[in-house]
Amino acid sequence: MVFVVTGPSGSGKSTILRHVVKDMRRMAFSVSHTTRPRRPSERDGREYHFVSEAEFRRLAGRDAFVEWAVVHGHLYGTSRAEIRSKGRTGDVLLDIDVQGARQIRKRLPGATTVFILPPSFTALRRRLLDRGEDEAAVVRTRLGNAKAEIREAESFDYLIVNDRLDRAIIELEAVVLSVRCRAENRKRAIRAALSGRMA
Repeated sequence: MVFVVTGPSGSGKSTILRHVVKDMRRMAFSVSHTTRPRRPSERDGREYHFVSEAEFRRLAGRDAFVEWAVVHGHLYGTSRAEIRSKGRTGDVLLDIDVQGARQIRKRLPGATTVFILPPSFTALRRRLLDRGEDEAAVVRTRLGNAKAEIREAESFDYLIVNDRLDRAIIELEAVVLSVRCRAENRKRAIRAALSGRMA
């Protein structure tokens, strides 16, 4: 199963997802491609696959992405190969923006979408400034885009307010468990319960 997690920059998505991948069995994180510069704390292949714009556009031209978009002035995309590879061993978590989530809904209609909300716009601004890894102009752009992103929150399957990290992690894990327990996702368990001879 595919879980699409979206929220404005600074909402805490990445931190929440790191904990969920670590805590839950059969859960993998899909590493997106991006043309944005790597931050000092990031490593290629862990947070993102950092590529040139020419390489990104070459991949997009080959239809290598299940979704891609221009976000905050840079290209971001989720490769089909990444989802296939990570999905072989269990469920896949995608950390993408609202544009990407729209595309995923069309191309993977069974995907579950989750929006991470900050407790307030003031808290969002503070988180972006406290991170200290982006220039002031980048922070302004991200804050400007945040309001448009938040306006789309109601179109998602689930909303999580990240006012307390521990609670936000538990809530996302609860969403995953709930979806895994849907009857349509437990067909194998039904077959197993019906298999074998009657006493």
